[in-house]
Amino acid sequence: IMINIEIIKNETIKVSGHANYAEYGQDIVCASVSTAVYMSVNQIEVFDKSHCIKTTIKEGNACIKVVCEDEIVKKVISNLIFTLRDLELQYPKYIKINEKI
Repeated sequence: IMINIEIIKNETIKVSGHANYAEYGQDIVCASVSTAVYMSVNQIEVFDKSHCIKTTIKEGNACIKVVCEDEIVKKVISNLIFTLRDLELQYPKYIKINEKI
């Protein structure tokens, strides 16, 4: 079992699954991915751009979809994708990214 991340045209990011790197509550891989997603959504809200994204976040699943063009949102999402790619490099047994252009 691992975390699966689907990135579609740098506009939609879907995250599902659990890393099972460690016991629940101590899994640094799940915590890292969750933190990256939450921080990105929160940063978009801080910049008052939440109208530019649609989010669904539940236990073990998250989806962020960009619904309007905005430079700040584009940069935050690019940073999220960069972070997720970096985590995949560090934990390839626990994170798999599938990108669709």
